[in-house]
Amino acid sequence: MNKKNALLILAFLSTFCLGFVFKSFTTSHTNTPIIKVTGIGGIFFKCKDPARMRDWYHQHLGFATNAYGATFKWFETPDSNSKAQTQWSPFPEKSDYFPKEFMINYRVVNLEMLVEVLKKEGVTIVDKLQTFDYGKFIHILDPEGNKIELWEPKDA
Repeated sequence: MNKKNALLILAFLSTFCLGFVFKSFTTSHTNTPIIKVTGIGGIFFKCKDPARMRDWYHQHLGFATNAYGATFKWFETPDSNSKAQTQWSPFPEKSDYFPKEFMINYRVVNLEMLVEVLKKEGVTIVDKLQTFDYGKFIHILDPEGNKIELWEPKDA
């Protein structure tokens, strides 16, 4: 493994771990505090051969991989029965789903309200809110043009 791949993997794993300790943020832009990000929803990165990457991570690091990557299930709080999950997904190197080498997906609550707050704050909204059976999604840009995916999950 070359240094670039090792650094990317280290960065992704570090980011993944930060998701477990990430606290909720609130804002006072409205009368009711808006909970913004509640954790890391997923880590997505580009690679030459996603199937080979899934196999490597399965074989060497024990990831329970499937066609999309791997899903790490966890509980929202130590005394909670509320399950949550974090997604790990290698994408084809030529994917245009995100323009850079990686994209982080952040878990949020009440995505529709959050989008309205972000618009008022001048944040660039890339697309329209989409709803699937596993949650709602929208993409925004940070000040350096990094595409960020916001996800309001429907956890089982």
